[in-house]
Amino acid sequence: MTEQENINLAAEIIQQGKHAIVLSGAGISTPSGIPDFRSEDDGLWHHHDPWEVASLISFRHSPEGFYNWFQPMAERITQAEPNAAHITLAKLESSGSIKAIITQNIDGLHQKAGSKRVHEVHGTVSTLTCVSCYVTYNVNEFLESYVRDGEIPHCRDCGHVLKPDAILLGEQLPVKTFQKAEAHARKADVILVVGSSLEVMPVAGLPMRSLENGASLIIINNAATYLDERADAVLRTDVAEVLPAILESVANV
Repeated sequence: MTEQENINLAAEIIQQGKHAIVLSGAGISTPSGIPDFRSEDDGLWHHHDPWEVASLISFRHSPEGFYNWFQPMAERITQAEPNAAHITLAKLESSGSIKAIITQNIDGLHQKAGSKRVHEVHGTVSTLTCVSCYVTYNVNEFLESYVRDGEIPHCRDCGHVLKPDAILLGEQLPVKTFQKAEAHARKADVILVVGSSLEVMPVAGLPMRSLENGASLIIINNAATYLDERADAVLRTDVAEVLPAILESVANV
């Protein structure tokens, strides 16, 4: 099928769905200037061993190493604005066409675009938690001094280092959030994968839960995924361009 035929088919599937959901990955935020993890040229893992800078073990051993590595990323997240893909999904949610957004991203751009029913299965950088007394802080209390000067945030109660509430390698996913995501995946009759390579388990297995219950699958991603052959429509193109086109087509169905 041509790209336009796939766009029209995706729109028709979404329009007919009773419980359509979205699974988004890093690829939805790259048009906003936030790098993904696995791209050969500018992916975050291209120049660093993730287990040395972004694992729970390495953070406990050297939080300074993590914060030094993450500082440029934090600056990009701070400056980033939702792109047309985030905004389109917020509109589809507002119209009732999408019931939930499950995201692997930690940047908060879905919420910034106006989405309300967002499940952050890999956590968030909007809050920080003390590694000792577990007091939680809003990141805005520390963000400016960290981005500008590299100042590592410490607990104001006990003085220990604060850890972002993003999930590091080797760390358990937020249980309640993932349970909600699984429930949506099992209930879904349509699942739209946007900007995810579907490589990181267990989140990458969520579309299978939907397929097992007879759901339709739409994949929008630059690279191939392990579920392309199972998908009803596959679009390997810029998410910020194709999602508005799908929204326009939905309105015309």
